[in-house]
Amino acid sequence: VYVGPLKALVRERIKDWRKKFVSKLGKSLVELTGDYTPDMMALQRADIVCTTPEKWDGISRNWRQRRYVRSVALLVLDEIHLLGEDRGPVLEAIVSRMRYISTQTKHAVRIVGLSTALANPRDLADWLGIGIGGVGLFNFKPAVRPVPLRAHIQSYANKFYCPRMAMMNKPAYQAIMTHSLTKPVLIFVSSRRQTRLTAFDLIGQLAGDDPRQFVHCDDKELAAAIDRVRDSHLKHTLSFGIGMHHAGLYDGDRDICERLFGEAKIQVLVSTSTLAWGVNLPAHLVIIKGTEYFDPKLKRYVDFPITDVLQMMGRAGRPQFDQEGRAVIMVEDSKKDFYKKFLYEPFPVESSLPDALTDHLNAEIVSGAIRTKHQAVNWIGWTYFYRRLRMNPAYYGCELPPQVTAKDTAAVAAVCDEFISDMLDDHLADLVEAQCIELTPAAEVDRTEQLDEDRDETAVVTPLTLGRIMSYYYLSHRTAFVMAENVHATMSVEDVLQTLCSCREYDELPVRHNEDEINQALLEKCRYNATHMNGHVDEPGCKANILLQLHFSRLPMPISDYNTDLKSVLDQAIRILQALIDYSADAGFLFSTLNIMALCQMIVQGRWHDGSSLLMLPHITAANAATLCAALGGSSGGDGAGVGAFVAAPDK
Repeated sequence: VYVGPLKALVRERIKDWRKKFVSKLGKSLVELTGDYTPDMMALQRADIVCTTPEKWDGISRNWRQRRYVRSVALLVLDEIHLLGEDRGPVLEAIVSRMRYISTQTKHAVRIVGLSTALANPRDLADWLGIGIGGVGLFNFKPAVRPVPLRAHIQSYANKFYCPRMAMMNKPAYQAIMTHSLTKPVLIFVSSRRQTRLTAFDLIGQLAGDDPRQFVHCDDKELAAAIDRVRDSHLKHTLSFGIGMHHAGLYDGDRDICERLFGEAKIQVLVSTSTLAWGVNLPAHLVIIKGTEYFDPKLKRYVDFPITDVLQMMGRAGRPQFDQEGRAVIMVEDSKKDFYKKFLYEPFPVESSLPDALTDHLNAEIVSGAIRTKHQAVNWIGWTYFYRRLRMNPAYYGCELPPQVTAKDTAAVAAVCDEFISDMLDDHLADLVEAQCIELTPAAEVDRTEQLDEDRDETAVVTPLTLGRIMSYYYLSHRTAFVMAENVHATMSVEDVLQTLCSCREYDELPVRHNEDEINQALLEKCRYNATHMNGHVDEPGCKANILLQLHFSRLPMPISDYNTDLKSVLDQAIRILQALIDYSADAGFLFSTLNIMALCQMIVQGRWHDGSSLLMLPHITAANAATLCAALGGSSGGDGAGVGAFVAAPDK
């Protein structure tokens, strides 16, 4: 099983391994990502599974019922240094679970973790099961790479983000002229808007020199490629040998840019940071134009994780072509010393499991791995968090008493164990409040049937229906709380839509700068009041509600970013609605369950539940449908005068 942090990285591995393992060795290879979910038989027959962390976490939760999970012999984790980032808790849960499964089944699992240089490799090795001797641990210095890298750090004093980005455009052009006059150049920026602004500014800089100096192919060939491009801005920049790459572009446009840049027919590619992880397009020179991005949840600019910056730098230097790679990192003045230190030294990796511990606890309780609080403490002992807590307790908020020193390992361990016990009490209480589990205090547990060796004097945890549903559909316990609060026997379609958009899975939906004004204007086109339950127009839930109503009405999106946002909203919606159906049906709410199913169909069909089914036909508008329905003697709404009546009365 290969686990890659991004779908793009998984696809890159599949593309490579299909040539090697499938074509030459006849092995069976299966992709398991958000876009592809093979059936159980395909997974059982597969020799190699390439997957994302979330998908393997969701599948391996039910390892007792899935033989192919228990039979895994090799687990490869790419970019394992991401343990300290947002997706770290999932990686931690996967490794801890696979090691636990191995001990339960007595079936050995080999784990291979791939990462950048680390300052604390011994902790990671201990967690992965590498012995005291360290056989199997290889930690190279940051300077060890296939092509040597020379990095230049430039600082800029302007404290305001947009003027500082504008200040960097001319130095970026000068860096190209100095370090990579004719060789490929990758410029990383923080947003889709910045890709366009940077590309246009480079075109302006070219006006004083040779406007065609970034084009390295025949004019006819470039013109033929540009003709196939759909984005007007990209058409313009490509004519000057400058490509753009971000998630807001059409897939075909991105493929054209990747091909032209990969074949060195255009010299410059301006991209968002996701390209650093996904597509394998190395360049001679990498320019990181700013190390901050706008976090919509915090509503302010924050720094890229150092892992992202290192990944971007890693694209500099092309094996077989370059003797040396170059990287130029442009930073805000106050951060220059920080980057000087961490770009040339290994950095420590901490655990981020405490931030998502509640959901992973729920999953283990539902799977049966945790039945008592004592077993929950034991489960924590399998995690990387447990090891790092003892080494660096202050980082996790565990304060040592004045009389305990860091060298007194026994006393530190006792303090950490008490800290874990208190923390577990808080997380279990959150699950009880969300109605995911039932907690029976130790004093009330009947232990007469327990054997002496199995006796456990701690509280007993029992999964409830809502907890099982959250684990099965891979949803947050905070979404369980929303469902428990809002699902009732007489929910209308509007109520269901508002409950759906209140779920915590939409908290990450970006509301960018000035999008609140766009959302306010779109409210007038919406059938339901999106602000009633889902907050103000600058809240993610309200934006999700607006996007879904535009989808049902088949109205055009005001800007291209909204098409990408709608796709992410739709990707989550069916899973959440299926969970809502299970919860509502289990409660016996027939009327509400039918309306949730209606909303499911609305999302799949992109139509309102009470609209005429004639609108499903090509070229039929609401006005056409009304005219046809009137001719058939019916109303324009509902299915009474829909396609069926139209077909049944050809004479009319």
